[in-house]
Parts: sequence; structure tokens; C-alpha cells
Amino acid sequence: MKAGTVRGFTLVEVLVALVGLALMAGLSWRGLDSMMRTRDASQQRVDEIAVLQTALAQWRTDLDAATSLPGGLEAQGIDWDGRVLRIVRRSTQPQADGSDAGLWVVGWTLRNDSSPQWVRWQSQPVRDRASLLQAWQDAAQWGQSAGTALRAQETPLFPLSRWQLFYFRSDSWSNPLSSTGTPSGSNTSPIPDGIRLVLVLPPTAPIRGDITLDWVRPTFSAPRS
Repeated sequence: MKAGTVRGFTLVEVLVALVGLALMAGLSWRGLDSMMRTRDASQQRVDEIAVLQTALAQWRTDLDAATSLPGGLEAQGIDWDGRVLRIVRRSTQPQADGSDAGLWVVGWTLRNDSSPQWVRWQSQPVRDRASLLQAWQDAAQWGQSAGTALRAQETPLFPLSRWQLFYFRSDSWSNPLSSTGTPSGSNTSPIPDGIRLVLVLPPTAPIRGDITLDWVRPTFSAPRS
């Protein structure tokens, strides 16, 4: 080779280099794509767990705010008919002027559509007995065969296979529809001392297995031995 002569790459060498770069870029993209898919799946799982935790926190909040009134069935505060749990609860958000925001009737049920989901329903604030009775009846109807208007007030929560409830009354757990342990007398609360919630999650849920959550009535005090 003569002095001062600069030798360039041949066409074959350039093609080989380009093929090598293409292979490296392809491998890098597959690795990056796999990382992004893993990140998205992890974020989805985190979001689903957050929804589940929020729903259970709302469940506790509704029960903590449950209130019983003198009067008919709707005044008992809590009622389970085997399909929907209805709760009369106080509002925790006062009006801007500080006045009472009234009561809400909320309902919880398993909506067996194409994809069964746990669902929560909430009425508009009620401030008189007639409105309370209407909301109480609406919650029962919503749990059985809800129309479009009632469904507009529901919030789908998360997929659920089935659920069970147990009441703690007279120092024992029992079926809510059973009369066993039902309190009597003027000094007893119609709201059970405790409620056990058992959720059976589907195989696709972010958490495997069943969830059992026990709630205790804030005013409950165990008898001294």
C-alpha cells in the first residue's frame, strides 16, 4: 500500500456491520418491550390492590356510620335480605353552612352480569322520613333488578366470585337471616355487635384466596366476666 493512501470499508463490510447493528437493536427492543410489559403488569396489579383496599375501607366507613332510628324496618339501620346489604348511615360531610347533611341509604351486592362484580349503591341525602323510606325501598329494588336510573347511582368495585355475611349477636356468629341471637328489648341496638365479611375472589384477582374482614360496632362493649 502506498504511503498516504486511506483504505475505506468494502460494501460487504458495511453490510455486515449494518446487519450486526440491526440484530443488536432488535435484541435491545425485545428486552425493552419485555421490561415495559412487566412494568405495566405490575402497575395494573398495584392499581387493582388499591381499588380493593379502597372498597374495603368504604365498607368499614359505611358500617361505622350506620345509625338506627325509631320506627319501621328501614329504621333498623342495617338489613340483609340474602342478596343486598342495606345500611342507613350518617353523612360525614356537613353542609357548607355547618348544618346537618342528612342521612344516606347505601347498598352492597354482587352483580352477576357477564363479569360478576361487587357493587356499591348510594342514595341522595335524605332529611325526612318519607324520603328515607323511598331510598330504603330503592336500595332493595336496586339489589334485585335495577333499572337505568338506579344503576346510575352505583359504583362497580372489583370482580368477585361470591360473598358471605355473618352477624355477631349474643356472643356468637350466626346467619343474618336466622333469628338466633337477635336482640330484644328497648335498650338493645338493632345493629349487630359485629359483621363478618367473606369475599371469594376469582382466580384472576391480584390477591389469591379468600378475604375475611370483621367489623365491630363502635359502641359495642363486651360483657365483663
